[in-house]
Amino acid sequence: MFFNWRMFGRALRLALFQQPFSLRRWAFVIFFSALFLSFLGVVLVGRALDHVLFPGFKRQPVRQPVFIIAPPRSGTTLVQNLFSLDADRFVHLKMYQTIFPSVSFQRLFDALGWLDRRLGWLDRRLGRPVTRVLGWCEKKWFGGWDTMHKMRLNQPEEDDALFLYAFESEAIYLLFPYVQELWEAGFPDALPPEKRRRLMRYYRSCLQRHLYANGPTRTLLSKATQSSGTVESLMEEFPDARFITIIRHPYKSVASHVSLFVPVWRAHSPDIAKDGPVARAYAGLAVEWYKHLFQFRTKIDPARYHCIDYRELVRDPGAVIEQAYAHFGWPVSDDLRMRLREATRRQAEFKSQHEYTLEEFGLSKQWIQDELGEVLDFYKLPR
Repeated sequence: MFFNWRMFGRALRLALFQQPFSLRRWAFVIFFSALFLSFLGVVLVGRALDHVLFPGFKRQPVRQPVFIIAPPRSGTTLVQNLFSLDADRFVHLKMYQTIFPSVSFQRLFDALGWLDRRLGWLDRRLGRPVTRVLGWCEKKWFGGWDTMHKMRLNQPEEDDALFLYAFESEAIYLLFPYVQELWEAGFPDALPPEKRRRLMRYYRSCLQRHLYANGPTRTLLSKATQSSGTVESLMEEFPDARFITIIRHPYKSVASHVSLFVPVWRAHSPDIAKDGPVARAYAGLAVEWYKHLFQFRTKIDPARYHCIDYRELVRDPGAVIEQAYAHFGWPVSDDLRMRLREATRRQAEFKSQHEYTLEEFGLSKQWIQDELGEVLDFYKLPR
């Protein structure tokens, strides 16, 4: 399994020894680093057991996977949920499956789920105790994020945790907000070639395990905003993959993106200003993702690439998904078309409560125009 120990050590040095001393920051870094390494140890045990109990996963093909990739706050969750309605074609990753990427753990959780259902059937007064306990935990752990990005263990989720276990994910900026010093964490395409190959081999093994356990003959459907900086590595590792990206006006998405991290930064480092250099550096990562994806479209076979306009997505989600199906030559069943119509009806009733402006984070529309003018003009996004 690939793990970027060098970057992990660099992150610890930056947080603990190259900043003014803060007991609060030290406590956060030590506690969550220990928790992370504990989870990593558990995952390593499960993955080692896979080689003994389920060695067939190594022969599992990953044929024509579909990657939904766009900068955060661009509608990737909605697109993933809509494609996931086609369960006959696609198999997606749920949150608990990204936290425990091992066939052995999948089988263990399947057994617990069966036992939980059995208990509910045998004693209606008891109900399903495991489900009830997990529901309570989910509200405690994730409830505060519901207005921004609803997360539940059994719902479709991006596979960012898979990259986090390799210490190659933008999520590490939550605890280590040193974007420039740890650039490759949010931009793995900038890694040296050998590290890129090792990272992709590890990632392929995760997808093989997932398909082997959940749908060997179906198409892998992945959603990962942080892969905006990994698209070239993915294209090299999966030469038959399909890529779906979404273009949303960066005035909206960049501000919303930064707003997700600011409360966490302020929790362990209250001296980080909302409109200070940390927020601007993180916004710079989002801008570079826009540029990277814009260049990527010229490097890939157009038959394997499809771009969705966010404005059309929120206006008529079902029609946008059918257009993507037509682009890739996938048939749309009557049942799927009916489900898409229902999803379109629900989307018309949805209104996000998560709204932020660039100015709140020390940014400006002029800066976006200077950095992304070519992108704005190409997609006809107003200046």
